[in-house]
Amino acid sequence: MIDLLLKRFIKDYDKTKNPEVRTRYGVFAGIVGIICNLILFLAKIIAGVLTASVSIMADAVNNLSDAGSSIVTLIGFKLAGKPADYEHPYGHGRIEYISGFIVSGAIIIMGFELLTTSFRKILHPTPLEVSVSSLIILVLSILMKMWMAKFNKYLGNKVDSAAMKATATDSLSDCVATSVVLIGVLLTLFSDINIDGIAGVVVAVFVILAGFGAAKDTLQPLLGQPPTKEYVQELQNIVLQDKHIIGVHDLIVHNYGPGRVYASLHAEVPANMDMMEAHDYIDMAERRVEKRMKCFISIHMDPVVTDDEVINHLRNMTTEVVKSVGEELDIHDFRTVKGPYITNLIFDVLVPYNYHLSDDEIKKQIQKKITEKQSECRAVIKIDKSYTG
Repeated sequence: MIDLLLKRFIKDYDKTKNPEVRTRYGVFAGIVGIICNLILFLAKIIAGVLTASVSIMADAVNNLSDAGSSIVTLIGFKLAGKPADYEHPYGHGRIEYISGFIVSGAIIIMGFELLTTSFRKILHPTPLEVSVSSLIILVLSILMKMWMAKFNKYLGNKVDSAAMKATATDSLSDCVATSVVLIGVLLTLFSDINIDGIAGVVVAVFVILAGFGAAKDTLQPLLGQPPTKEYVQELQNIVLQDKHIIGVHDLIVHNYGPGRVYASLHAEVPANMDMMEAHDYIDMAERRVEKRMKCFISIHMDPVVTDDEVINHLRNMTTEVVKSVGEELDIHDFRTVKGPYITNLIFDVLVPYNYHLSDDEIKKQIQKKITEKQSECRAVIKIDKSYTG
């Protein structure tokens, strides 16, 4: 059913990498969310008035806030789809994350409002008037929210949208919240036990937790989270597809919003290769990445000596020493400077974040072991951190 809706209302719905198509997805999701949540709000307000239930009224207000969130998401997608300009040369894609964060904030605020109202109802309970129509409204609203969760998750996965995924999470929490309200109403109907205020508190807690979860999901890309391991591996494989490129390192990926990714890396080529020829191989690697991953990339060329037995021996020895200090460690940019008595081995050591040894301890251990193996060698080490996690 969802695919039929996409085909009917979204032009070129299958071209999800296209920024214009992504904007259409966001607008469509926003309109569907506004319509569904307004219907639920009106239905629950009626049910809440009929039953005098604070938990149903709270659930209705929650749906009204969801409608407002859908409006924010819709506006966010429209603004995110604006082309780059003088003041924003990387585009406006991150507005989508900001809109998702605003949605999360609205969810959290509404949750605390519901919590306050529910506590008042616990302290000052009022009798409920349960009707069949109110029960039907609650059951139908649960089914509608389940469909909305599936709908937003499906669209969010198709266009990789944090805002849509946050909305899907919110819809799932709404299902649980309304289920709690329904249980409270049924309990009142069959046992005369009034847990309306308690049910309202449970609803509020679910709403607050959902809001914090959605906020985390939208804040991470704004703060600069690393790309996924799958993304890194695919990008590296595309670059290394050319046999003339013998290694890559120092990969950096900047995310300025879905479909607006900028990357840079260092590609190693044999030092004895013709410079113009090597430049062509690097250019072709850039074009491969841009075409397949829809990513703007700049590749720096690193010449590596591969035909000198002495340097190869020293590089292999250094790699072995570094691995003996820690299997997770790696080296790159290895070169040597030979003097009359001392040979300096100059290289970078890639150290994971939160490693159990400090940077100074790693340096000292490597330097000591290299000197023990080759007394005429001295290690000049620069500690490097990964930008890809």
